[in-house]
Amino acid sequence: MPYPTDSKLLNRGREQLVKLVAEAGMTLRQNYNRVAPKLAGKIARYAHARQYQRMRSHLKKLKTLVGRVWRDASRQLSQAPEHLKPRIADLLHKVERLLKQQPKDSHKLYSLHAPEAECIAKGKVRQPYEFGVKVSVATTHREGLVVGMCSLPGNPYDGHTLHAALQQVEILTQRQPKEVFVDLGYRGATLPAGVKLYHRKLKRGISARLKRDIRRRSAIEPAIGHMKNDGRLRRNWLKGTEGDAFHALLCGCGHNLRMILRKLRLLLALILVRLQWQAANNNAATHRLTVVYS
Repeated sequence: MPYPTDSKLLNRGREQLVKLVAEAGMTLRQNYNRVAPKLAGKIARYAHARQYQRMRSHLKKLKTLVGRVWRDASRQLSQAPEHLKPRIADLLHKVERLLKQQPKDSHKLYSLHAPEAECIAKGKVRQPYEFGVKVSVATTHREGLVVGMCSLPGNPYDGHTLHAALQQVEILTQRQPKEVFVDLGYRGATLPAGVKLYHRKLKRGISARLKRDIRRRSAIEPAIGHMKNDGRLRRNWLKGTEGDAFHALLCGCGHNLRMILRKLRLLLALILVRLQWQAANNNAATHRLTVVYS
């Protein structure tokens, strides 16, 4: 999902609330359709220019306007039609969360259409945070085919998710993996019996083959990048936690299909080159025979 800001979320909540109230046939005292978008634009420009004092003052004004619309709609909730009351009540609850939450609160609301979205800290300079749901990816060590992919709602610690990921791999492949190569986030994870865990901090008593295999673990990073950029993993268009799980599975299947099709294209290219080479040899042999008998 795109980067959420308080001004964008507040104005979006006000817009949806005004449209839903109009659909219910109710009349607001003021809807601020002209003033609120201008305030949201000013807040974004002040934040970009690092004029934070002006940004906070305009954000306070925007919260006041959204609060007025929210209170007006709350007072008229009893007058709404019965089939629209649940939708209006749900939207009023979300807007109330937006008005009450503070910058450093946990379990904040980052999206109105996807309340399950979470803030995931990546620890990278280019992109410190991502907003969405964490996904676990398991691939084969040599070929790089995806053999396990599941969404992890609640933003759990990586080490607590490895056992469930290995169970999914065992269910899908009908085989239990013997060696698992992971990054440092999975240190101290609980493993099923007969499974060995390796990461790059393990240096003593490691053979040359295991050292090579541990370095090979980084091959999963470009696969994740391809799934995000080419396989539509970066943004989920399905709704709810079940939609997140289905979307992750479909992205893994799509990645495997792209790899298989690439191998088939290479095989077809080799076959065509072989046929062209044979045709060229046959033409050369025919030409030599013609020269002899002429």
